[in-house]
Amino acid sequence: MHAAPVRGRSVTAALFAATLAAAVLPAAPALAEYPEREVRIIVPFPAGGTTDIAARVVAAELGKAWNKPVVVDNKAGAGGNVGTAEAARAAPDGYTLLMGTVSTHAINQSVYAKLPYDPVKDFVPVTLVIPVPNILELNPKFADKHGIRNVADLIKYLKANPGSVNMASTGNGTSTHLSGELFQNMTGTRMTHVPYKGSSPALTDVMAGSADLIFDNLPSSMGFLKSGKLRPLAVTSAQRSPALPDVPTMAEAGVKGYDASSWFGLLAPAGTPAAVVDKVQRDVAAALRLPAVRAQLQAQGATPSGNTPSEFKQFMAQESAKWAEVVKKSGAKVD
Repeated sequence: MHAAPVRGRSVTAALFAATLAAAVLPAAPALAEYPEREVRIIVPFPAGGTTDIAARVVAAELGKAWNKPVVVDNKAGAGGNVGTAEAARAAPDGYTLLMGTVSTHAINQSVYAKLPYDPVKDFVPVTLVIPVPNILELNPKFADKHGIRNVADLIKYLKANPGSVNMASTGNGTSTHLSGELFQNMTGTRMTHVPYKGSSPALTDVMAGSADLIFDNLPSSMGFLKSGKLRPLAVTSAQRSPALPDVPTMAEAGVKGYDASSWFGLLAPAGTPAAVVDKVQRDVAAALRLPAVRAQLQAQGATPSGNTPSEFKQFMAQESAKWAEVVKKSGAKVD
């Protein structure tokens, strides 16, 4: 006699659960439909540099895959801090991404007294796009004038003329800056550091002779190296670059133990839904597996990656520790 009320309560509870589920479920299709509109990739450096190159390759392929505009927005300044801070403040909805770099997420926290963002807490890793070596390259006229044919010649000249050589970089605290600082520390030499707001203006001045040399990211310099407008002496990675197989590593050139490479990867503002992060990672990884994309990046000295968010997170933690030691050895600081 008492069973019916129990069933009534069960039916009522079931109806309530179904109503609640109906109210909650619409969020799932919204994630599945991502992206529904334009996606922006912030590049915290000027157009023309390796960060910009990596972002534009990714943007082009994602635009095709998603059938939605994916635009690159260059926000340069303060060694990448301006654009990175803007990305950190963006809505965590997947419609603003950041092409982060070794500078913005592994170096700047060690060289700047204060950052306008937290490289760990303010971001969620998406995927490593490309690791690349830096390359020590000279203005050809400067090299010929002083008989500098290799790294040993450069070291000899620097020791005889301390502070007289202008070393360009893509900005204070960037990997191009720190690569030069590490070189000076390990060779007992001294150059005058001239920071620029990115690779393009720095390379322009090195080729014009306003600066004498630079440790630049290889992809942004490749065209100028092949045309003879810049003279390569050594790559900064532990292994030679397949794109420039005849150029020695710094260790092979006589600076034993030297290794200071760069990398570029996608990040999203903290709080971005995991489903969105995973979708972006999967689609970027798929793009980086395309033969045409791989060939395009490898020809510029880059190695396509596309690893998982957890792998990228671990990689960045290792890089932060590594570059903190480099900064300590070099003594480099930016106020």
